[in-house]
Amino acid sequence: MTYQVVSVNHPRDRETFLRLPHMIYAGDPNWVAPVTSEVRRTLDVRRNPYFKNASLQLFLCLAGDEPVSRLALVINKLNQDGCGAPTAFFGFFEAKNDPEAMKALIREAEDFCWHHGVRVLEGPFNPNHYSELGIQADRFGTPPAFFQTFNPSYYGPLLEQEGFHVAASFQTMKNDDIGPYLLERYGPPADIPARDGYVVRSFRPRERALELERIREVNNEAFDGNWHFLPLSREEYVFSAKYLSLVTEPELIQIVEHRGRPVAVLHCVLDINPLLRRLKGRVGPFKYVRFMSDRRKVRNLIIFTVAIKKAYQHSRVYYYLLQAFRRLAAGYRSAETTWLSPENLPALKAAESLGMVPDKHFAIYAKSLKP
Repeated sequence: MTYQVVSVNHPRDRETFLRLPHMIYAGDPNWVAPVTSEVRRTLDVRRNPYFKNASLQLFLCLAGDEPVSRLALVINKLNQDGCGAPTAFFGFFEAKNDPEAMKALIREAEDFCWHHGVRVLEGPFNPNHYSELGIQADRFGTPPAFFQTFNPSYYGPLLEQEGFHVAASFQTMKNDDIGPYLLERYGPPADIPARDGYVVRSFRPRERALELERIREVNNEAFDGNWHFLPLSREEYVFSAKYLSLVTEPELIQIVEHRGRPVAVLHCVLDINPLLRRLKGRVGPFKYVRFMSDRRKVRNLIIFTVAIKKAYQHSRVYYYLLQAFRRLAAGYRSAETTWLSPENLPALKAAESLGMVPDKHFAIYAKSLKP
């Protein structure tokens, strides 16, 4: 078999790049097709403000005339200091179980990286640290929750055969009976008193622009210094939050203020993946109406982020967030986290206090490059 790796520059190749997952997962009842228009928007370097400081190159591997694997390469010079060596991130990785195709794809990516001064290749990030990330490492054949990656069991071995190793591991945690569990353990949720200048409130849709800026401010300060974290610009956060109202409700975003200033945010979203699965990657007016109607029935909740400004991380704010979550989770069947680092002991302990147990594990792979 003859393999050819092409740089995706022509619109026809870009469409093949976008369609490849549909070929790989055809017939898989658990796979949730990403909305193609949203992937296209994310990878548009002219529209996505993240690429003001980063470059993007897409690669597609063909076996004869058949597309068999793909990946995106992102080089962001703002990440270089935190990575310890010139690093590129790979993402949007999809592949058929073809080791020779994988070898051709990775060699082309490595050559590109080396000639651009990169010495470490790491991922997957789709396309950065605040997007979907990692290779699913266990519980294959089970449906993904919203914001989880999904892949066959052979993805990890394919990367390892090309010299990649696991550089970081994460897990999600879940409680399949969240409402009754919280009621039994903590009793009925109590009102949160406003005292000593603290107020807990829901997201205000009428102040959307201001609210997004308040959340961005809290996140940037709370996560500063975390692994691979870069502060989000205002433009980046607005871009990423374009469809916020489709995945959450105002009461699922709780903001703690102290003397009128935001100091913490609990951001939950709905697990809309069962609804997205029916869309099969495409949207339209009738599908939108049905999506919004069915979304009211979603009873699975995802804790997307919990952010507390550093000066308040050992204060009563934690109690306020717990109380806020108990109130909003009372009407839901299950709740789970997005990925948690095994080193983040406070977050793991908080999840355990909600009756959550480990669910799925994900891995970030890295490789040191040679000429």
